[in-house]
Amino acid sequence: MPIELGVAELATTRFAISPLSETVACLQQLAGRDRQAVTLPWLRWAQDELARTPLELPWTWPLLVSDRPNWPEFLVPAPRDTGPSIEDDLAALLRTTARQVRASLGRVFGDELPEAAAELADRPAAGLRTIAAELRTAHDRLVAPHWPRIRAVLDADVAHRARVLAAGGSAKLFDGLHPALRWRDGRLLLTDGRRTDRVVNRGPGGLVLIPVVLGSADVLVKGNTSTQTTIRYPARGCGALWTAGTRPPPGGTVRLLGRARAGLLEALRSPATTTDLARALAVTPSAVSQHLRVLRENGLVTRERSGRQVVYLITALGASLLSS
Repeated sequence: MPIELGVAELATTRFAISPLSETVACLQQLAGRDRQAVTLPWLRWAQDELARTPLELPWTWPLLVSDRPNWPEFLVPAPRDTGPSIEDDLAALLRTTARQVRASLGRVFGDELPEAAAELADRPAAGLRTIAAELRTAHDRLVAPHWPRIRAVLDADVAHRARVLAAGGSAKLFDGLHPALRWRDGRLLLTDGRRTDRVVNRGPGGLVLIPVVLGSADVLVKGNTSTQTTIRYPARGCGALWTAGTRPPPGGTVRLLGRARAGLLEALRSPATTTDLARALAVTPSAVSQHLRVLRENGLVTRERSGRQVVYLITALGASLLSS
C-alpha cells in the first residue's frame, strides 16, 4: 500500500495528538477489534465501569463495529493543531459536509447502507451532532480519567520522533515508526499483508502522524479524506503505561538506590508527571520531586516540558539499571 509523497507533501507532514482518536480506538478495543494485550488492564477497568452504568451509542457503535473491515474516516478527522482538545476534535468532526459524510459511508458500506448509516446519510448534520455528543460521553467516561497519563506517553513519543527526525531525516523517522512502514524512493510503503499494491488516495497536504495508546498494534492509514491523510500508529511506552509502578523493582536496584528511588525508576518505564507518580506511589509530590532530582542528576531520568506540565522519562542508563 504505497503513499506517494512529493517534497511539498513531505514538508507539511507533521505529528499530532488526538483525544478523539483515543476514544474511537478504545471503543474498538471494547468491541474486540484489533485488541492488543497491553491494553487489557485498561479494558478490564472499562468493562467494570460499563457494567455499573452502560454506555449507549446507538449512532456511533454501528459505524465502528460492523461486518466491514473499515469504518468512516470522518470519525477521526486530522487534527489542525499539534495537541488539540476533545472539543477541537469534535468541532472538526462537525465540519464534515453532507457530501463527505455520504461519500465516506458509501466507501465503507457500499450502495446498500445498513439502517444506522442510512439514517445518517439522510440527516447528516443532525446525525453528526448526535455522534459528537456520544463520542464526548465515551471520552469523558473511558479516556478522561486516564488522560494525563496517556497524554504523557503520547507527548514522550512525539518528542522521541522529533529527535529521530533531527538526527536521521525522514527516512529514519518513517522506518522507525512501525515495522510495517518503510520509506523508499519518495514512497511510504505499508507492508501489512493487506492490498499492498493499492496506492492510497491522499487527502490535501502532507500526512498527519498520530501516536495511539489505546489502539491496535498495527498501523492504520486513513486516505480518501477531505482532511489531511492520517497515519495512526502504536505509541512507544504504551506497553508499560498500565503496569508501571505495579511491580517491584529488582532487588539489586533497590539495594543501590533505596526502595523509594528504585520504585520511582520502575514507575517511569511509562512517562509521567510528578503528580502522576505521587498518586501512583501514594507519597507526597514534594518527596517525589526530591527523589527525581537525585535520579536526574545521576542520568537515570530526564524531563521534558509538555504545555504547562513537566513529564519525566527514564533514560537508557536507567532502563539498563532496571534490567541488570
